[in-house]
Amino acid sequence: MPLFRLSLFRSLHYRHQRPKATPTLLLSRLLHNVALNPAFENPIQNPQTPSPSPPPLPRSYGFTSAEEAAAERRRRKRRLRIEPPIHALRASAPSASPTRDPNAPRLPDSTSALVGHRLNLHNRVQSLIRASDLDAASLLARSSVFFSTRPTVFTCNAIIAAMYRNKRFNEAIALFHFFFKQSDLVPNVVSYNNLINTHCDRGEVDTAIQVYREILEMAPFNPSPVTYRHLTKGLIDAGRIGEAVDMLREMLNKGHGADSLVFNNLISGFLNLGNLNKANELFDELKERCLVYDGVVNATFMEWWFNQGKDKEAMDSYKSLLDRKFKMPAPTCNTLLEVLLKHGKTKEAWALFEDMLDNHTPPNTQAVNSDTFNIMVNECFKLGNFEEAIKTFKKVGTKPGSKPFAMDVAGYNNIVTRFCEHGMLSEAERFFQELCGKSLTPDVPMYRTMIDAYLKAERVDDALQSFTKMVETGLRVVASFGTRVFSEFLKNGKNMEAASLLTKMGEKDPKPDAALYDVVVRGLCDADELDKSLDILDQMMKYSIGVTPALQEFVRGAFGNVGRNEEIDRVLNENRWRFPRPQPRAFGQPPQPPRPPSGPAEMAGWQSSGSHRMAGQPPSGFPQMGGQQYSGPSQMTGQQPFGSSYFSGEQ
Repeated sequence: MPLFRLSLFRSLHYRHQRPKATPTLLLSRLLHNVALNPAFENPIQNPQTPSPSPPPLPRSYGFTSAEEAAAERRRRKRRLRIEPPIHALRASAPSASPTRDPNAPRLPDSTSALVGHRLNLHNRVQSLIRASDLDAASLLARSSVFFSTRPTVFTCNAIIAAMYRNKRFNEAIALFHFFFKQSDLVPNVVSYNNLINTHCDRGEVDTAIQVYREILEMAPFNPSPVTYRHLTKGLIDAGRIGEAVDMLREMLNKGHGADSLVFNNLISGFLNLGNLNKANELFDELKERCLVYDGVVNATFMEWWFNQGKDKEAMDSYKSLLDRKFKMPAPTCNTLLEVLLKHGKTKEAWALFEDMLDNHTPPNTQAVNSDTFNIMVNECFKLGNFEEAIKTFKKVGTKPGSKPFAMDVAGYNNIVTRFCEHGMLSEAERFFQELCGKSLTPDVPMYRTMIDAYLKAERVDDALQSFTKMVETGLRVVASFGTRVFSEFLKNGKNMEAASLLTKMGEKDPKPDAALYDVVVRGLCDADELDKSLDILDQMMKYSIGVTPALQEFVRGAFGNVGRNEEIDRVLNENRWRFPRPQPRAFGQPPQPPRPPSGPAEMAGWQSSGSHRMAGQPPSGFPQMGGQQYSGPSQMTGQQPFGSSYFSGEQ
C-alpha cells in the first residue's frame, strides 16, 4: 500500500514538472518526425533503397513552377475552345451580334452574294444580253424569281439597263416594278438610277423626281452623283434649267462633292441658251471646288465655240486644259478626240492620240482603251486610208516606260466590221484569225458581221462554216438573225446542213426559238425532205418548243399529200411526251418494273432519257419554261414569254 502511494506521487510530480507545449516546440517536433520518416527521401538521414511511390494526386491550382502554371493555362484555353462554357449555351445568355431592328430597311445585295448558282444565273443572263436576245434574258431573270436560286440585284440591273440601251423604256420600267415591288427584291442605287434615267428619257421628269424623293425618304443609302447627272440632264432637256440649278445646290448642300459632269450638264444648257456669262460662272465655281476636274467641260466649251465659228476661242480652251497637265482618263480624251476630228483639227487629234499612247502605263495609268483606237481607225477608213488604219490599229507609244495596249474583242470587232463594209473580206478574215490566235473568243456581233459578209458575197460554204463555229461555241442565235441565215442556207440547197445545225442547237439550253424550227421545217418540206422534217418536228414536241397552228396545218397538208397522215398525227400527239399517270395497285402488291419500249418512237425517247428529259418533266435543276405561258405576275404588259427557253437555275 505505501509502495503504491509512492509511485502514484512520483507520477503526478513528473507531470507537474513537464514544460508546456509551445508553437515553436510543436514545429521542431514536427520537423524531427518528418526527418525520421522513412517516406522522406533524404539520403543522409534516411538511407534506403528507392521504392516506387504512389502516383501524385492531381493538382488543381497549386503549381511547383511558372512553366507548369503556363502549361495548365494553355490546356484550359484549348479545352474552352473545344467545349464552350455552360453559360455560353444558355438561352438567356446575350448573343454575340446585336439583334437587328425588324423595322429597319433591308439592305441590297453586296458583291459577296454573286457566287455559286446565283453567279451562274447572272452569267447566263449576261450571255443572252450580249447576244442581243433580250426577250430570253428577261424571261430567264423573271422566271428565276420563283425558284430558290433567285437573281441578285446585279442581274436585275443588267437586264433593266439593257432594255434602256435598246430604247425599250416601257419594259425597263415594268421590270423594275416586277423585281423590286412585286418580287420583294431590294434595289440599290444603280437600280434607282436606271429607273430615273428611263423616266427622264421618256420626258417624265416629275416621275423621276418622285423616285429621287423616294430614295431620300425610304432607301438605306444616299443618291449618288450619277443620280444628279440624270436629273439635271432631264430637267435641262425639259426646259427647266432653273430647277436643274436648284438640284445642283441640293447636291452640294447634302455634302456631295462637285461632280464635273453635273456642272457640265448645266454649262451645256446655259451655252445652248446663249448665256455664256452664266456658263463661265459655273465653270469658275467648278475650278474653285475641284483642283482637278474632268476635261469634258472644256470639250463642251470647244464644241460651242466651234459651232459659233470661233475656232481660236475653241483652241484656246483646249490649250488651257493641256497647260494644266491633268492625267486625263481615256473617256475624257476620247471626247476631245471626237470634237477635234469633227471640226477638222486632224493634226491636234493625232498629237493627242500619240500623247495618250505615250502615257499608257498600265496598271497605274489607263490612258487609252479600245474606243480610242476605234475613233482613230474609223477616221482612217473615212478618209480611205486602209493601210494607215492597220498601222493605227497596231500603234504603240514611243515614250520610255509606255506599254502597248492589249486589244480586246471590241477593237477587233470594229476593224473587222469596217473591212466587211468595204468588201475587204481577206483583211477581215486575217484580223478574225488574229483574234482567235490571241485566246480571245469572238462574240455574237463579230460572227454576225462575218456571216452577213459571206452571204452578201455569195460565199455560202464559208458562211455555213462560221455559223457552225458560232453554234459549237455555245453563243446564242437570235431569232431574227437565225431565221434569215437558215433561209439563205435552205435557199442555196443546204437542207441537211441546216437541219443538223438546228439539231445541234437544240441539244443545248436555252433552246432555239420556235421561229427557227418553223423556217427549217417549211424549207425541208418544200424540198421533199419529209423524213428530216419529221425528225425536226419530233424534236419540237420533245423539247416542248410549241408547234403553232399555222405550222401544224402546213405539215399536215404536206404529209397528207403523200398519204402519211398517221405519221404526222403520231408525232404531233402531245401525250407521247407526257408521263402516264400511275395505275392504282392493291395493298401489298409490289410495283411493276418499267415496260421496255415497243416501237422506234418509244425507243428514241427511252434512249434519250439519260441526256434529255421529256417535255412533261423538267430536267433536274433545269425547270422547263417552254411551251407554257405563265399568266401570273412574271408576265408583263407588252411582252410575251419566250416559249423556247429553259430556266436552268437549281431548285
